[in-house]
Amino acid sequence: MSKQELENEMYDANLISLLDDEGNEYEFEIIEELDYKDGHYYALMPLFEMPDEENNEGVYMIFEDIVDENGEPQLAEIDDEALLDTLAELFEEKFDYDDMYDSADEE
Repeated sequence: MSKQELENEMYDANLISLLDDEGNEYEFEIIEELDYKDGHYYALMPLFEMPDEENNEGVYMIFEDIVDENGEPQLAEIDDEALLDTLAELFEEKFDYDDMYDSADEE
C-alpha cells in the first residue's frame, strides 16, 4: 500500500446505511462507538437533512448494536430515556477529549 493510499484510507469516513421500517435507506457516518455495561453503542451522524431539525450541524443519533431473532447483527433505537441521556453524556465526553487531543496535535 502506497503512502497516498494509506493517507486516503486514514481519512475515509466510516459510513453505514440503515433501512427504516418502510424500507427507506439512510446514510450515516460512524463518529464514535463505546461499550457501556453489557452493550455496544454507536454515535451516528446523519448524512441527510433531518426533517425535525432546523440546523443539522452537530446532530447525531445513538444506536445499540444487537442481534435479532435470526442471529443477524442490527442497530436498534434506544427507548430508555435515562440510558440514552447517560450514553449522550459519555459520547460527548469522548467528543470533547478527541477535540482536545486533535487541537494538541495541531500545535
